[in-house]
Amino acid sequence: MAGILDLFRLDGKVAIVTGSNRGLGQAMAVALAQAGADIVGATQSAASPDTEAAIKAAGRRYVHVQADLSSLEPVPRIVDAAVRELGGVDILVNNAGIIRRCDAIDFSEADWDAVMDLNLKSLFFLSQAVARRFLEQGRGGKIVNIASLLSFQGGIRVPSYTAAKGGVKGLTMALANEWAKHGITVNGIAPGYMVTDNTAMLRADEKRSADILARIPAGRWGEPSDLAGAVVFLASAASGYMNGHTMAVDGGWLGR
Repeated sequence: MAGILDLFRLDGKVAIVTGSNRGLGQAMAVALAQAGADIVGATQSAASPDTEAAIKAAGRRYVHVQADLSSLEPVPRIVDAAVRELGGVDILVNNAGIIRRCDAIDFSEADWDAVMDLNLKSLFFLSQAVARRFLEQGRGGKIVNIASLLSFQGGIRVPSYTAAKGGVKGLTMALANEWAKHGITVNGIAPGYMVTDNTAMLRADEKRSADILARIPAGRWGEPSDLAGAVVFLASAASGYMNGHTMAVDGGWLGR
C-alpha cells in the first residue's frame, strides 16, 4: 500500500498548464514539476525563460506552445504537442484568463466577448479535447479549472468576469458528472485576492486595497505560491475521490 506522501507524487505524468509564463500559472506549473510531472506550457506570448528554468531545475521536461486561446485554433495543437513531445497527457490546468473592468451600465460587447471566449469557451473546448485523449489512453486523468472568488460572489465592475467564473464553477460540476465514470476528475481552485497582474489596479488603489485587506482574515494578499499545494493535491491520486468541487484558497475571505 502506498504511503500518504506517495499519493501526491506525479512521477511519469504529463501536465498541460495554460498561462504558465507568470503569476499563478507559473507557480502551479513549477509546483507540478517539483512533484514529478513534465510540463506543457501554453501561453499567448513566447516562452518564459524563468518558467522553463525552474521546471528544468526540478529535473523535468518542459515543452512550450505559443497559443492565443481567445480562439479555439490552438486547442488541437496543444494536445498534439503533449502527445508528440511527451507521450501523452494526464493533467490539464485551465489557468489562462483575462479581466475587463467597467461599470455594468457601460460595459461593451467587445469586453464581454473577450472575457467569455478566453475564460470559459476555450476552457471548455480544451477540456473536451484533453478528455477525449484521456479516453483514448484509458487511464483516466485530472482536470483542474482555475475559478475565482467571483464564482461565489458578484464582484463590482466585472460583469463578464463574474459570469465566466460562475460558469467555470458550474462547468466543473457538469463535466465531473459526465466523466467520473471514466476515471476523470474535474475540480476547481478559487484563488483569493492574489498578487498578480489582474489585481494590479486594485492594489494600486490605496483605499480599495485597504478595504480588501481588512476583510481577509489572513491579513495579506495571497502569493502565487499559495496555490502550489492545492494544485498538486487536485492533480494527484491523493484527491482521487474528490470530484466536481471548487476549493477556495483565499486566506479565509469566504468564511468572513
